[in-house]
Amino acid sequence: MPEPNSEWTDYRMDQAIGQLLRAGVILSVAVVTIGAVLYLIHHGGERPDYSVFRSVPVDLRSVTGIVQGALEPRPPHIIQLGLLLLIATPVARVAFSVFAFAAERDWTYVAITVIVLVILVVSIVAHAGAA
Repeated sequence: MPEPNSEWTDYRMDQAIGQLLRAGVILSVAVVTIGAVLYLIHHGGERPDYSVFRSVPVDLRSVTGIVQGALEPRPPHIIQLGLLLLIATPVARVAFSVFAFAAERDWTYVAITVIVLVILVVSIVAHAGAA
């Protein structure tokens, strides 16, 4: 029999999910801020030329390109990485919920949450393939 303090309760689950969401948003804001500061350092004095349309570079359209560019470090890629982290935060919350509900042995919620997670992942992958 588990000790009372080691049980996975709804309160502990809510606290863990709150910390996960908070950490994801804080990390995302930090990464976007670093990218923005670097961008302003390198391009802050430039004047934009709105007479010519420039599409988004190809390497900013894939996760691999974004991560590779962020490691170089290239400011637009760092900003984009921060936005990807922000998008990944609620998905991580749903994934965490699957394990939390399984720890509680609440199989109905495990099934529902797995369905939601599959829908999220399929929609993200389908959209990424269309881009």
